[in-house]
Amino acid sequence: MATTLRPIRHEDRLSLVEHLDELRKRIIVCLIVFVACFGLCLWQGDRVLDIVNRPLERTAFRDTKGSKDPFERTAALQAQLRKSALASAASYDDLAQAAEDPAIRRGYQQLATQARALARSVPPQEAKRPVTLGVGEPFTATVRIAGYAALLIALPFLLYQAYAFVLPAFSREERSVALPLMAMVPFLFIAGVVFAYYMVLPNAINFLQNFNDDKFDILLQAKDYYRFSITVLIAMGLCFQVPVGILALTRLGIISVGQLRQSRRYSILGIAVIAMLLPGQDPVTMLSLMIPLYVLFEGSILLAWLAERRAPRVIDDLEP
Repeated sequence: MATTLRPIRHEDRLSLVEHLDELRKRIIVCLIVFVACFGLCLWQGDRVLDIVNRPLERTAFRDTKGSKDPFERTAALQAQLRKSALASAASYDDLAQAAEDPAIRRGYQQLATQARALARSVPPQEAKRPVTLGVGEPFTATVRIAGYAALLIALPFLLYQAYAFVLPAFSREERSVALPLMAMVPFLFIAGVVFAYYMVLPNAINFLQNFNDDKFDILLQAKDYYRFSITVLIAMGLCFQVPVGILALTRLGIISVGQLRQSRRYSILGIAVIAMLLPGQDPVTMLSLMIPLYVLFEGSILLAWLAERRAPRVIDDLEP
């Protein structure tokens, strides 16, 4: 029995024990990769937290003049207090320069110094950050987000190992279809994560955090925010695998391009159901998920049509 991972051909006949041994080795490799990614993310914990918190930071101070959010109104008051203190200090400096009596001049200078000290004591405007409630939650939240981020980074490799495990079950003709599709998996996953981070997540968080904000003192717990954010990123990366699934089905002859075109209404319904089951059942998040999924579906139909025109389907190659 081999002790390392080796390429397995379709013609090879492995026993159940050998299949289980290969599965065990692939699981061990996946665990090693995940642990390495986890160590990297834990080492760079501050940077990971800054990256994940960035969509939340953009939700505050967008309209402080008309905002009824107590958090933003307090920040606006502090900013106005700082501005008034600096203006007072400048006025006291002018009065001190114009005063002829040395005692009066020193009094104005002291007032100017106090006004500048007041301006420096006003805390700077800071964006929203997740809130921790428990004594050990800062530590557990940091470890948890490092684990989520490690899973996010390692998932393309984990998906590749899963496909590689089932690849020997394909024939030579089927493998000619599967290998290009496997090469698309990590790139599509990364594209989905990037799209969710820059498009879906900021819009969803902005809508949810500013909805009825004049009726609530909105405090967002760290574990809930990080779970929501990472789940959206992973879900969008997996949803971007739609082209791989559709191309595989059409190239294997399980479904035709014509059938896909005729089932558009059912596909829209299925996409709506998937978007509803994903985190954030609000309309903004659902639309942010539905639109790219439908575009991917239509793009997959176009790719399948082009592939069908350029090369015969595998089902034709298998016919006697």
